[in-house]
Parts: sequence; C-alpha cells; structure tokens
Amino acid sequence: MAEIFDEVGVDARLHVVDVDTGREVGSGADEQVVIASVFKVLLVLEFARQAVAGQLDPAERVLVRAGDRLGGWGTAGCADDVELSLRDLAHFAMSVSDNTAADLLMRRVGPDVVPLLAAELGLGRTRVVGGPRQLLESMFADVGARDAAEFARVFPTLSEERVRALRVFDPDHTTSSTAREVTRLLGLIWRDEAGPPAACAMVRDLMSRQVFRTRLPSGFPPDVRVSAKTGTLPGLHVEAGVAEYPDGGRYAIAVFARTRRLATRRIDVDLAMGAAARAAVESLRAV
Repeated sequence: MAEIFDEVGVDARLHVVDVDTGREVGSGADEQVVIASVFKVLLVLEFARQAVAGQLDPAERVLVRAGDRLGGWGTAGCADDVELSLRDLAHFAMSVSDNTAADLLMRRVGPDVVPLLAAELGLGRTRVVGGPRQLLESMFADVGARDAAEFARVFPTLSEERVRALRVFDPDHTTSSTAREVTRLLGLIWRDEAGPPAACAMVRDLMSRQVFRTRLPSGFPPDVRVSAKTGTLPGLHVEAGVAEYPDGGRYAIAVFARTRRLATRRIDVDLAMGAAARAAVESLRAV
C-alpha cells in the first residue's frame, strides 16, 4: 500500500476493518486527520435518526435561496430558488456532496446535536467544528476575503505554504477524526448499531447513491458494491465507505491522502486510493 501511494507522491492514512469479524489493517490509523465532507455521514445519520424517531418530517419543504448557496455541486449551481424536502437535502448532500444542502440540513437537525452524536457513538477523537458554511467562513477569514468572489480572486495568488497554513488543513482547528474512528462509524451503521435499523438503512441507501466513482469504487470489480462518501480540499483526497462482496464479506474503509505538492484534478491519486483499498481488503480476505 505504501508503494502505491509513493508512486503518486502522496502521504496517506488508511484503515480497513472487516465489519463482522473486526479483523483490521491500517497505516497511521490513529493519527488525527481532516475529514472534510466525510462529516456529512454523521450529519445524515443524525437526520435519519430524527426522522425515524418522528422528531422531524423528512418531507418538510425547504426553500433554497441565493443567499444560502455556498458553491460547489448540486443546488449551489441553480440560477433560481429551489424548493425541496429535507430528505432530498440529505440525498444531495450525500450523492454529490452538496454543501448548501448539508448546511441547510445541519441548521434543521441542530448544529450542536451532531457533535453530541459523535460522543454518543464513542467517537472520542471526532470533532465537528460547524458545517460547510463555517468551514468556508474560516477560509475567507484566513485570507482576508470578504466574500466568495474576493476569495476566488485571492486564492490563486497564495503560495503553497500559505494555503497549507489555512485552518481547514489543521486537524486541531477544523472538523477532524481518525481513520479508525471513521471506519468504526461505518461499522456501526452497517451493523444497525448507530441508531434504529431504519435510520441506519437510510444512511446506507444514501451512501450507495454517490455519483463519484474514481476513488474507492475504482479499485473493486463490478460485483462488489461500494457505498462511499468523498471529502476534498486542495491537496486533500478523502473517502470513506464500505465494500460489500457477493459472498457476504463487508469491509469498512477510510483513506486520507495528502499530496506532497498542491495540484488539482489528480485522478492518479483517486485511482491509487482505490487500488490501496482493494489491496488492504484482499489482505484481510486472504487470512
């Protein structure tokens, strides 16, 4: 696995665990790492738990206005106001990592509740520092930008050292966890231990809808079902998910790759993540 990552010039933290037996393999699995949009798994789990408990109506309507848009995929690209349900916000947050949808969903379930859920599940190393809006606001503040337009002008002028110094890259100052805790969360969801079975099933279904397939899914053959959630920042390629084999084997995977040089569109890094994940899973299956 180290050779796979060295070939593409990245430093990586990885953990893979058999969901049912607990057999595991990893590298740097207990190091604190930035998890970026992987936190949306925890957010959507809280939404699902509240929906199943009757604390909110998943069909409740939400109007997404221009002022709500945070950029990126999904509703952020719409020219006009969009009305959709809470469960569709969850769908967009998971399927295309829609930051606007995640931000609105977090407002509805309660931003203070998501960290409490992490604590309840025994994820003592997992810290949630707000949602997508807070992450972007910290980036604006760190470069002295007043809004997204100014940030877009300033960011390309920053040195690599200056970019790496932003708080969003520091696990002590942004939403972070460890590879081991992320796979623990996935294991709890896949074993129906993270909440009511219906809530866990909802999260599994939403994770299976992710449209991005170049990271973990790229390493596995078509007959292996991979449900996953990406996370991306400049120079950071992150994904966590579960690979389910036809013979019933289930493996929770978390890979956090940091490129040694800042670059965009590193498809080679994505593919290396899939190859390393496959190698780790196959090492467990060979035992």
